[in-house]
Amino acid sequence: MPPAVLDGDEQRNPYPGWGPVDPSYPVRPMYAVIATGGKQYRVEEGQRVIVERLAEGAADVELATVMVVDGDDVRATPEALAGSTVTVRIVGGVKGPKIRGFTYKNKSNQRRRWGHRQHLDEIEITRIKKG
Repeated sequence: MPPAVLDGDEQRNPYPGWGPVDPSYPVRPMYAVIATGGKQYRVEEGQRVIVERLAEGAADVELATVMVVDGDDVRATPEALAGSTVTVRIVGGVKGPKIRGFTYKNKSNQRRRWGHRQHLDEIEITRIKKG
């Protein structure tokens, strides 16, 4: 089936057949991508995220950003991100899922059971500063 020929506003619509683009549609909110614990998270203000343990006894922590997006303004280079931070509040500590392991060597009666449970922190994003 050949694609339908669209005219006017429908050509800008990323979802063909859904009608024209509504100009009053809200712009996307400001968000940031942070890196902590070897992982990256996309966060917005007020959002709660579970990350690996950050700091013992700290209430507020500032994290460095990998990218900051505010509407059409995208900042991703080190020069543009100079001074930009994400302030988070540690809500509480949680534990990850229990991981159980078992190793053995056949014909020699060597067996070992082990387990691990990762310590995590639940954080709330309080402020995103563009810098």
